Amino acid sequence: MTSTAPRVVAVTLNWNRPDDTIETLRSLAAQTCPNLRLLVVDNGSTDDSVARIRAACPEAHLLPHPENSGFARGTNLGIARALEMGADYVFVLNNDTLLAPDLLQQLLAHAAPGGGLLAPIIYYAAAPQTVWSLGGTLNPWLLETRENVRGQVDRGQWPAVLPRDFVPACGLLAHRDLFTRIGMFDARFFMYYEDLDFCLSVRQAGLPLRVVTTAKMWHKVSLSSGGSDSPNERYWMARSSVLY
Repeated sequence: MTSTAPRVVAVTLNWNRPDDTIETLRSLAAQTCPNLRLLVVDNGSTDDSVARIRAACPEAHLLPHPENSGFARGTNLGIARALEMGADYVFVLNNDTLLAPDLLQQLLAHAAPGGGLLAPIIYYAAAPQTVWSLGGTLNPWLLETRENVRGQVDRGQWPAVLPRDFVPACGLLAHRDLFTRIGMFDARFFMYYEDLDFCLSVRQAGLPLRVVTTAKMWHKVSLSSGGSDSPNERYWMARSSVLY
């Protein structure tokens, strides 16, 4: 490890999807970023996830949780542990993502205390040049978000850094000071809208949200909720929208 490099802890959440989680951890292990530690919160898995992840990725720290308490609460457990581990920066990511080897170095090049949230450009895993998220605009009064570039092919048409109103929690980098200042995710959100609520808190604190388009991630979209437009996904979207 390089002692002068910032300490980064990557936090991901697993629930009964060890294959995806292991693939994500291996993608993290290939990062060119020094001083990186990996942390998996197992959110009450009922299969052999813990044993399989421990065997496949012994370098990862495992934090078993006895029940599935949802994305926000489970991720908060991971963030809290990351801070206890001495993280200067916490990188929160979904366990169904793949990363370019220099993703974290690209984000850290634009990071600083008081720097708000940084996120990568995110593509569909099944269509590696097609954008799934570049963040977007947010109207909190109408409960409306807009991602005008979703589905576009990346031909290098965007600047290296884009200011955004919101970025998805699929991949977020924040300095530890951010969590001291505004707290973590609102645990009332089991799934969905927790990232919009968190981004709104960041904006209200006067901090920026930016996407770094040279930092690249690929997402196997909606696998953790049972697939796009599944009954499980529709239920949690509806419930969380009421809370939001």
